[in-house]
Amino acid sequence: MMSAHHETKPQLVLLGVDGGGTRCRARLADVAGKALGEGLAGPANIRHGLQESLSAVHGATDQCLREAGLGYGDCRIVACLALAGASESNTLAQEASQLPFHRVSFTSDARAACLGAHACLDGGIIIVGTGSIGWGIAAHQEYRVGGWGFPISDEGSGASLGCEALRRVLWAHDGLIPWTGLLRTLFERFGREGCGIVRWMSSARPRDFASLAPAIVEHARQGDAVACELMRSAAAHIDTMATKLRALGVPRLSLIGGLADSILPFLSHQTQGDLVPAKGDAVDGALHLARAEAACLEHMGSVADA
Repeated sequence: MMSAHHETKPQLVLLGVDGGGTRCRARLADVAGKALGEGLAGPANIRHGLQESLSAVHGATDQCLREAGLGYGDCRIVACLALAGASESNTLAQEASQLPFHRVSFTSDARAACLGAHACLDGGIIIVGTGSIGWGIAAHQEYRVGGWGFPISDEGSGASLGCEALRRVLWAHDGLIPWTGLLRTLFERFGREGCGIVRWMSSARPRDFASLAPAIVEHARQGDAVACELMRSAAAHIDTMATKLRALGVPRLSLIGGLADSILPFLSHQTQGDLVPAKGDAVDGALHLARAEAACLEHMGSVADA
């Protein structure tokens, strides 16, 4: 009688990735959730370059594996990639073959952030970073507000703030509004030439516009009239998203993203009162989705072995 030979499969590990307009973060974990390694790479917003985004994912994953002391041949990676611009995740399925993963799924960074912020319970998030978007979960329904991409959407975001600030620089240059400290500071960045702004704008990406946001925030702290106006206007857009999510039955909200703390003082009292600290982030949400996928794979494997 011949004995059956069973090959030992490489260990199953989970990968959660949060890719946005400025950077891509990744975390490798075992199936129990213990972190094994982390990685950081460049932008991963698929609207502004699919190959660039996948390259960033690959680079961040390489860092995770190095930190964990693993190679691709040592493990089977079940990955969830939560990427900005990945609203229609089914259209990305054909790209999965480019990535060295055992199984990969795609979702939006906003959805993953919402799952992470509220530990997969009902709740909502508003991301205020390079872009902006609202996402809510209530009674097994998911809702999206905004986030269709700069410049047509993403109001209240860093990119939108930067664009509106430069618009006002040109207004001041044309003598339509008075100069302020913020406007002079930004004008200096472009050699005090209106044409310099236009040349830059023709190839600038959302993260480039968002790079102007820190100057706006700083001048708003100093009471600059235009900077304060811009922050109030941005906050009004965030208030509108919060109001809509509340109307949809979303019970609590978390404000996240690189500009969250800066815009908080400009939000309405109603919005501020609805905010709760996030319990986790988009990487946590992506790892939750990866863990669910891994559980299905293990279940199918045990059924096949039975």
